[in-house]
Amino acid sequence: MLDLKQIRETPDRVQEKLNQRNGSYDISSIVQLDQQRRELEVQRSRLQARSNEIGKLVGQKMKSGGKDDPEVQVLRDEGNALKAKLAELEPQEKDLKAQIEALLLTLPNLPSDSTPIGKDETENVEVRRWGDEYKPAHEVLPHYEIAEKLGILNTDRATKIAQTRFVALLGAGAALERALIQFMLDMQIAAGYLEVLPPFLINSQSLTATGQLPKFAEESFQCKDDDLWLAPTAEVPVTNLYRDEILAAEDLPIYHCAYTPCFRREAGSYGRDTRGLIRLHQFNKVELVKLVRPDTSEKEHQALVQNAEAILQALKLPYRTIELCTGDLGFGAAKCYDLEVWLPSAGTYREISSCSNFLDFQARRGSIRFKESGQKGTQFVHTLNGSGLAVGRTMAAVLENYQQPNGTVQIPEALQPYLKRKVL
Repeated sequence: MLDLKQIRETPDRVQEKLNQRNGSYDISSIVQLDQQRRELEVQRSRLQARSNEIGKLVGQKMKSGGKDDPEVQVLRDEGNALKAKLAELEPQEKDLKAQIEALLLTLPNLPSDSTPIGKDETENVEVRRWGDEYKPAHEVLPHYEIAEKLGILNTDRATKIAQTRFVALLGAGAALERALIQFMLDMQIAAGYLEVLPPFLINSQSLTATGQLPKFAEESFQCKDDDLWLAPTAEVPVTNLYRDEILAAEDLPIYHCAYTPCFRREAGSYGRDTRGLIRLHQFNKVELVKLVRPDTSEKEHQALVQNAEAILQALKLPYRTIELCTGDLGFGAAKCYDLEVWLPSAGTYREISSCSNFLDFQARRGSIRFKESGQKGTQFVHTLNGSGLAVGRTMAAVLENYQQPNGTVQIPEALQPYLKRKVL
């Protein structure tokens, strides 16, 4: 959530930053409602002060024996009128606050000043590439074809028990998925992250805090009879572990990694990546989440990107790092880097991780603050997260980049201790 004080004091600057995004966002209604609310607040404060003054005057007159003093009744009548007026103003002010908050929840984060300005993904900036020497020189089958030939993936039976965009992994396919999850967790734990296994069902307040609601309600699966949703990413439950809390400054930074299945409707993406492991309604992911001090968040962001890249490097999967422009930023991100892995069957790179710095955007929505020892005030933490990595897409990249001319798939050396085999 954006800072209302920032909107009030620098509306032109806020509107300028919002205009850099791909979308239409107007803060004029918020500015107008905030002005009305503040005028009401001033009026209410004056009326309340006069009401308090009348109460004191009546008390003083009563103590001095002025019970029958005509002025006492006059004061009481004025006091009653003030109380009636205050009773009218308070719900008006409450309603204005609710309208402002509802509008604030629809606004995305402001792009960082260091984020490249651009209209859409075509203006993203490539930062670096890694692993070109590992790209296969021979022609390879798409990952879903080689997986079906090896008997480790079946979509027809998964569709029978669910619907399209679900898969069933069999035998070595299921083992490879588990191996990738454990490998990713082991690497991130070694890098200093504390593992969390959070609930996979989450309430609306949690989704609102991290920015999925209200904007992305249609992207998520909701339980019909409960205020519960299937987690779209571990970012949501892990970040919300600290919602409505004031942390001690010495407890920061907090690093967590978490494996969860993730569930997304993929609304608006029908017809895209309908086969294989790239775009599913249910997929596994290992997520990295950080809660940090504001003065360290940029450094922590770069470190998080490196933690995600380390998985790809350990698996020797060619990838590139992309800095997203303002027009391609996610709703809550102020700055974001995408990691894109090489898929040789398509001759292109595909996203496998997004590493975002949200600054205080999520913390403000979720009221996650910290307090310096010996100081009275609190500050909002900065939150960051990134996939470390999307497991299905990593499996797709392994199946393609390690595919051999004879149709087998070599197991990356880093995964061999987990699978106890060298070839699929």
